Amino acid sequence: MKTGSMNKLASKASKASTRIRTPRDRRGVRSDKPITIPNQGIRYNDPTVCDSCGAMYTRKSWRKDHPVTHSMLEQVEWAKCPACRQKSQEIAYGRVVIRGEFPAGRLTAIQRRIRNVESRATHTQPENSVVSMDKVDGGLDVLTTSQQLAHRIVNELKKAFGGRAIYRWSDADGALYARWSG
Repeated sequence: MKTGSMNKLASKASKASTRIRTPRDRRGVRSDKPITIPNQGIRYNDPTVCDSCGAMYTRKSWRKDHPVTHSMLEQVEWAKCPACRQKSQEIAYGRVVIRGEFPAGRLTAIQRRIRNVESRATHTQPENSVVSMDKVDGGLDVLTTSQQLAHRIVNELKKAFGGRAIYRWSDADGALYARWSG
């Protein structure tokens, strides 16, 4: 190999290691990092407990794995968490469209898988939850509070049942439209 081509390879390698990350480049990002949901200007005091789902706001994040003790009941404020407010207002940042010819048992298994994925996600990040799951002709329509949960649902359905997945992100608000056909 000539020395001129070695210099070109070295310069390409150094450029690749110093590249600027764009919002779409998610490599190397922790998945347990709290997701950003617009809080619409509401400030929560530490500690605050959601009166709908029981999640606790402490140390600047909402968690369901922090139990409320009797000694904390006197200090706790009660309010709705961002996910419960999104559910009540039916605001969704993720939409999963499931299409295909499914026997009754398989559609039930798909719904059960979606609920399992949601319960795993809400354990550490209560902001991730399903807003609605509606049966329509030929499948299901699922609305989620976050893009991350919609992506995770489609990925799990693809792993469990096979099929084809399509993902599209909106440039306007960052919402995810995900389609799975089995």
